[in-house]
Amino acid sequence: MNFDRRQLLQALGLAAFTSQLPKIAQANSFSQPILKPPSLKVGDTIGLVNPASFITSEELEEVKQTLKNLGLNYKLGAHILDKYGYLAGRDIDRAADINAMFVDPSIKAILTLRGGWGCNRILPLINYQLIRKNPKIIIGYSDITSLLLAIYALSGIVTFHGPVATSTWNQFTVNYVQRILFNEEAVTMQNPPNTGENFNSSPIQIETITPGKARGKLVGGNLSVLSAMIGSAYLPNWQGTILFIEDIGEEVYRVDRMLTQLKLAGILDRISGFIFGQCTRCDPEKPEQSLTLMQVLQDHIQPLKIPAWYGAAIGHIPNKFTLPIGINVEIDASNGTIQMLESATTQILQQWR
Repeated sequence: MNFDRRQLLQALGLAAFTSQLPKIAQANSFSQPILKPPSLKVGDTIGLVNPASFITSEELEEVKQTLKNLGLNYKLGAHILDKYGYLAGRDIDRAADINAMFVDPSIKAILTLRGGWGCNRILPLINYQLIRKNPKIIIGYSDITSLLLAIYALSGIVTFHGPVATSTWNQFTVNYVQRILFNEEAVTMQNPPNTGENFNSSPIQIETITPGKARGKLVGGNLSVLSAMIGSAYLPNWQGTILFIEDIGEEVYRVDRMLTQLKLAGILDRISGFIFGQCTRCDPEKPEQSLTLMQVLQDHIQPLKIPAWYGAAIGHIPNKFTLPIGINVEIDASNGTIQMLESATTQILQQWR
């Protein structure tokens, strides 16, 4: 691929160009085969970007050490330490860093630094056609949900819901990253054994909502972010998908409200399976005046009569799965497993089609 001046200007997200992107990209959504990005190897260079909330220079130094421990090199986005209120810089600059990383031939994957808030603001400034021409791994979670879903929907490449750079890179988390992103394995994901350790002050356990198995493309992310995207042009086709969601710091009534929004938008009626990962710090302030989270999930999900469970290793927790968005999987709601039916990365570079 030639890295020429025209591509660079496009990557920088000029307003006159990007204002037309949602309309152009939506017209191409799912009309072409889904592309798998190239797999990683030790020694590759990772592009670090910060599309949401700002970080400190001290946090960035810790991230550099993490990548060194993983055997990876890194290249920093030009605006990675910018600050604009609670955001990591101006919208156009955060978007420009993402576009530039996709077009840069030295970058083999893109790792987001943290979530928070801000990704929804930059979706109109992302060059989805350019990303389609330069498929690469992009990984993150929480607020990064916006980017993962939009890029999957409008560029047609597999994206990855997994750790951000500032996450806890423990053995469980790194194992899934390596097997899926480096080794091209089609893994079966299952929570770690219940040894008395915990995710969020409660024992690790699976709670089946509706038993059974189902197949479909795996799609999802943070519930709050997803619900804020409803009605936009940046969401995928939900028909027959396996929906996974997670959240943090949301009282049960707010989870109820957001699931109701997904129901009223027609999303829940189209899916073939449902996984709620962890809802960290979601206990009601007044339990005696609240439904339980499981009651809310049963109210919304059981009538769908699709396999569903709560408690997967997904969310604001130390032990995280790496979930490939857009890959076919089979879920088992009784055992709480997610079986990939194909690899999510490839050694063969797939080109624009």
